[in-house]
Amino acid sequence: MEVFQTDTHYIFVKRDKSLWWNRKTSEFTIKAGWDLSSVDDIECIGITHGIVGVISLPNVYEPHLVVIKEAIPVGVLYLTHLVYQIKSICILSAEEPDSSLPNCTKHSKSNQSTPTHSASNNNNVGGSSSGGTGTSNSTKLFKGMNKTWDAIKSTGKTIKDTTIQGATLATKQVKSSVGIREPRNIERRITEELHKIFDDTDSFYFSFDCDITNNLQRHNAKPGESQPEPDERFFWNMHMIEDILKMNDKTWILPVIQGFVQVEPCVIGNECFTLALVSRRSRHRAGTRYKRRGVDEKGNCANYVETEQILSFRHHQLSFTQVRGSVPIYWSQPGYKYRPPPRLDRGPPETQQAFELHFTKELDIYSRVCIVNLVEQSGKEKMIGDAYAGHVIKYNNEKIIYVTFDFHDYCRGMRFENVSALIDAVGPETGAMGFHWRDQHGMLCNQMSVFRVNCMDCLDRTNVVQTAIAKAVLVSQLVKLGLSIPQAPIPDKLKSAFRLLWANNGDVISRQYAGTNALKGDYTRTGERNISGMMKDGMNSANRFFIQNFADSFRQCVIDLMQGQLQRPDELQEDDVLATIIQILTPEYKPPLGGYYNPGVLGPELKLLESLVVTRCAVQRRSTDGVDGQEIKPMQLQFLVAPIVIYSLILVSQKLLPSSL
Repeated sequence: MEVFQTDTHYIFVKRDKSLWWNRKTSEFTIKAGWDLSSVDDIECIGITHGIVGVISLPNVYEPHLVVIKEAIPVGVLYLTHLVYQIKSICILSAEEPDSSLPNCTKHSKSNQSTPTHSASNNNNVGGSSSGGTGTSNSTKLFKGMNKTWDAIKSTGKTIKDTTIQGATLATKQVKSSVGIREPRNIERRITEELHKIFDDTDSFYFSFDCDITNNLQRHNAKPGESQPEPDERFFWNMHMIEDILKMNDKTWILPVIQGFVQVEPCVIGNECFTLALVSRRSRHRAGTRYKRRGVDEKGNCANYVETEQILSFRHHQLSFTQVRGSVPIYWSQPGYKYRPPPRLDRGPPETQQAFELHFTKELDIYSRVCIVNLVEQSGKEKMIGDAYAGHVIKYNNEKIIYVTFDFHDYCRGMRFENVSALIDAVGPETGAMGFHWRDQHGMLCNQMSVFRVNCMDCLDRTNVVQTAIAKAVLVSQLVKLGLSIPQAPIPDKLKSAFRLLWANNGDVISRQYAGTNALKGDYTRTGERNISGMMKDGMNSANRFFIQNFADSFRQCVIDLMQGQLQRPDELQEDDVLATIIQILTPEYKPPLGGYYNPGVLGPELKLLESLVVTRCAVQRRSTDGVDGQEIKPMQLQFLVAPIVIYSLILVSQKLLPSSL
């Protein structure tokens, strides 16, 4: 749709309607498209794919309107519906847009713009605005003008040197410690963070003619019937467009999901079909890894994601849904350690109430739930697993099945193929669960329950297990369709597409929650665990440690702002880089020679080195440890410890060597 700008409004034109957004008051008004003919000083600034919504914070961030600047098609879902991925956004405010929108072919000599929907819609838009061009004496449509502002974007997607970046951020913190709290600087930072969230993560999707917040089973099976309302759990921009929703005009409503969508063409023999994966992240208790854990008072869990695998063959569509979510009790992992120990935050009675509220919602939606708990049954994670089991027993609901599988114990030594023991154990439940199946005549059968898989982060171990479950279901679906015979292995070409889908899904879901690609991704992608994958996991673990301590606080605030959870300026938190570095460099260990030796100026460095040695020795005594349970042996630990030790030695040498050298 076309976007026009006046001194007081931004105007969006679609078919025979126009939506006016007041740049001062942030109020929306719907008018007829031909009303543009009476507007003076109007300028077409480009086209947009749709409106994401309004974001604001009183006295700090005046209302800003987020619109889709660039989007690319990713594939067709449910046979005929094209899904798009948001590549970049433009933010409109009382001042000028922060970047230029794609050129409008009607009002610009440039021919570089792309259609916002389809040819028919563009024709309609042209018809609706023709009345305005007919009275050109009173309308000033400036042609060939492009804005020269571009949004400041992230300088990189991965962190390669955590020590250097920490020092750089600390320097910036010192230089801007006075001005960072000025409203103008905070406004700039919020805008930058919005661009990072939308432009750099490849996480947001929409469809013009299909509701992708609902899985296939929740759509009505019979053609012609009214479609269900969008699932409010996965309607990511629901709060941001609440003023538009009140107008009851679906012309301007574009539900956006955060998650993952990919469609892969597949071939078995002479038969062609598509295999798709759709993940939908809940907007409730949304946020980053160590900032959002467990459950809230409304029964919403952190890192809650519904993942749907869709096989489309001729007129047949087969869908299988799984969910993941943090352990639904009150727990957290505070502190600055590499892997902070978990703690229980509230008592059993209060926790049981939130626990039952969560599963009441789950049962209302999915009828039955099979819990697959992958946390360790010993060590730090034991208290979380024990509390989870205790609340399940106390709930005592016959519609819930509880399965515990100590992933690290069974798969010790990189033997991830031992997950097959779990798949065999839940095989009867998988068969009884079934999957949703429909053809051109309607629904043939429905999925009767759902697997709810979790580990501590609900990322790495969860990815491996959900992939294994989905593979078992896919094999049974191919047999039902006559594309394979019983007990036959999946063909190599189909296996490659399947692994690609689930590996990419795991990486994207992990980046949204933890800031890096998933660990153990090499096994999901290739079916094998190797040294290269272990080294990548070490780097990703170090990056996660950096992100959780130096970047997540402010990002969490911006996410809360989008979801309406942050409403006062004093709730906005900065990432205090200097304080965090001091906390990390002064661990809670006594000096090695305390009592008769004063380390003096070398105190912090010696404490850091001692902490690293103590940690390493502790890991050598234990058989496993790591982020999200990643197995770390002494040789692996060297990759993580060595850079920090070297940096500490450099600090020591700088203090000891004469300044003249």
